[in-house]
Amino acid sequence: MTEGKHIEWKISWRDEYLKWICGFANAQGGLLEIGKNNKGKVVGVSNSYKFLETLPNKIRDSLGIIPEIDCVKHKGKDLIKIKVKAYSHLVSYKGQYYYRSGSTNQQLRGTALDHFILGKIGKTWDSVPIPKVSVKSLSSKAMKQFRKRAVSKKRLPPEVLKEKDEILIKKLKLKEGKYLKRSALLLFHPDPETYVTGAFIKIGYFRDSADLSYHDTIHGDLFTQVDQTMDLLLTKYLKALITYEGLQRIESYPAPISALREALLNAVIHKDYSSGSPIQIRVYEDKIVFGNICRLIDNWTVKKIVSEKLSHANNPLLAKAFFLTGMVETWGRGIEKMKKDCKNYGVPVPVLSGTKTSFRVQFKNHGDSSVHLDKISKKAIERIQGKVAPKTAQKMTSKTTQKMAPKTTQKMAPKTAQKMTSKTTQKMALKTTQKMALKTTQKMAPKTTQKIFDFLIKNPNSTIPELAFKANKSERTVKRNLRKLQEDGYLKRIGGNKGGYWKVIKK
Repeated sequence: MTEGKHIEWKISWRDEYLKWICGFANAQGGLLEIGKNNKGKVVGVSNSYKFLETLPNKIRDSLGIIPEIDCVKHKGKDLIKIKVKAYSHLVSYKGQYYYRSGSTNQQLRGTALDHFILGKIGKTWDSVPIPKVSVKSLSSKAMKQFRKRAVSKKRLPPEVLKEKDEILIKKLKLKEGKYLKRSALLLFHPDPETYVTGAFIKIGYFRDSADLSYHDTIHGDLFTQVDQTMDLLLTKYLKALITYEGLQRIESYPAPISALREALLNAVIHKDYSSGSPIQIRVYEDKIVFGNICRLIDNWTVKKIVSEKLSHANNPLLAKAFFLTGMVETWGRGIEKMKKDCKNYGVPVPVLSGTKTSFRVQFKNHGDSSVHLDKISKKAIERIQGKVAPKTAQKMTSKTTQKMAPKTTQKMAPKTAQKMTSKTTQKMALKTTQKMALKTTQKMAPKTTQKIFDFLIKNPNSTIPELAFKANKSERTVKRNLRKLQEDGYLKRIGGNKGGYWKVIKK
């Protein structure tokens, strides 16, 4: 037997061990044995009868509880056993709270104490009511969008589309008495940060761990935050690998969109909103990292969550709302779904890591994913030459040789003529296919001006460096294209370089 969550050994008694008894009482109970060393060997105590008289009163007066205390004999030595049961109410020692976690005794402070107190009274953080906030202060647009999603996924009946907001809030259990709960403000308030500090998302692109190139912050109700964050990720932060099937352009992101969305939703739903810290998404050339502050329950680790597919919602009301929209599932399938989607997509599965108070999901980014014209041309040439479309290349070579074979070759020795014709036609065929491939790829490659314009429609606050990065062009090229768009009457610059934005005049 070893020390653990329910057992502690001490050689002799000290009054400070009242903290350990307090910790057992606030957790799942335990046994404190006096007269054993840290290896579990019985060394015995003297004056055991004295402890039997004084300890019950001391524990009662200090902690307000009465544990079971016994003295047992072990090879002629006295051993004091103090058995502590788990208490449903809070137990404190000198105004401080302790909790047994693993084989350690932890003092509860700050948010940990808040969550502990809420748990003792059967509440979660997102179920706490907030005074002086009415349903009228919520976003009717956000609630309307929620209804549409829930009905389209058949998780709410069509009748809710016509119900008043007040009725919907009650059905979702987002109200206690006359007060809205914290979850209602996060889900539907246009500015939940008024009541919950740090209730937003930060996303940034890093050249390295210290060099931040550009960033965005996403605010609003949680549904809006998820939608806008995904839009920014796919249009501004992640560069799609471009390939072609015939004339069809195919863009492949470094990870499946479904897996990226699942990582984002997990962060939003399981975040510890009492921490005051935003969710952070860091995009590097070689990786994409979703990180947030969360709370793992006792004896849970990241490894255990992944291997045993455990599911526990820190914010069950938030989880229920997102489930009704069909954006997430239950039964802890999110992590497994991310891994499965990545395998089917042909990319590495995400790396999960974290501590008791944080969680990270890391995807592999495909680095500089821009595909230049010469790379596309090479691929097109391979197709035409026969590596992709051999029949086409054979037809081209056949026609070319028929036109090129001069009459003089007929006069030459047959073998010599065949060799010359073969070499000449191969060179000519290669030049022809290269020209054709170049023309094809020039048509297929999107024009820089159009690409910049399309990006500015969705991101009018973009800077020159951001546009250069997205278009995979130099800043000089971007400026030249912006100037052309302004001259042609498509764009207008409002404000200066700092704090200004691009206004679309016509599309």
